[in-house]
Amino acid sequence: MDFIIETKDLKKRYGKFEAVNSLSLHVPAGSIYGFVGPNGAGKTTTMRMLTTLTRPTSGEAWVAGHSVIQEPRAVRRAIGYMPDEFGVYDDMRVWEYLDFFAACYDIPENNRRKLIDDLLELVDLAHRRDDMVDKLSRGMKQRLSLARTLAHDPSVLILDEPASGLDPRARVEIRELLVELAKMGKTIFFSSHILADVSEICTHIGIIEGGKMVAQGSMDEMRAQLMPHREIIVTVRDQETAERVKTLVATLPGVLDVQFLEPKSGRSRVRIDFTGDDEGIAAINQALTGAQIAILGFTEETKDLEAMFMRVTKGIVT
Repeated sequence: MDFIIETKDLKKRYGKFEAVNSLSLHVPAGSIYGFVGPNGAGKTTTMRMLTTLTRPTSGEAWVAGHSVIQEPRAVRRAIGYMPDEFGVYDDMRVWEYLDFFAACYDIPENNRRKLIDDLLELVDLAHRRDDMVDKLSRGMKQRLSLARTLAHDPSVLILDEPASGLDPRARVEIRELLVELAKMGKTIFFSSHILADVSEICTHIGIIEGGKMVAQGSMDEMRAQLMPHREIIVTVRDQETAERVKTLVATLPGVLDVQFLEPKSGRSRVRIDFTGDDEGIAAINQALTGAQIAILGFTEETKDLEAMFMRVTKGIVT
């Protein structure tokens, strides 16, 4: 697999404080990689090293095949970076803001008008072309900032908390825009503490805590690693029936454990830990039906990213 962002034993120390500690991450080309962790975990420090804004204390990092230490200019040409703060641009119109950054990237003046029009169309801000930047909503500023990162057509986007502080509609719009950019061939590496956003669009994820990478991989790999078995909840009328369920399924293939749960709405419940596939789940259902057990509910518990995150940051990887 080709990795477009890669770090090896990356460290950043401020005095005695180690903000990033021996971090090794691998971002596949074309992926949407969610970099997840609690506040203070080292996400922003890592991004500042990847974008050559902060020099590592030790270790190495590469972006688009270029060393952030040995080839910083080549790295900057390959990336579009969006920090978590928009900055102050009080006296600029929207188109002037993009024109300013396009000029910084040495894009010829004759090419800039069409480029600006295309970028504004992409982020759905064409109707705000002549508005003052400081009059835009936070969501619009985020979309404008994202447009600015695209001015020189980078292959990699490094975005620090792109959905932070946005209302639900603006968050959805940013998510949809990131998916669209990925379809255009961009690799997207973004940090977030909003797990719903990561779960919704990411192909890969890395979880950092205390400056260390505690787990990373594709979403499917992470689910398999952190939640190695499936959980089925069977709801029945009473405890006597629940005991029949437990006795029957305990010996079936793929069943690891069977436990009684707290009753819910006056109904008894049984949890089945299961390692098999969908056909195995169907076989459990058929066995219960064949034994003429009245089943009021038969559902598989889905493990969302929040459950995965809580599990791994508590060190309960099994």
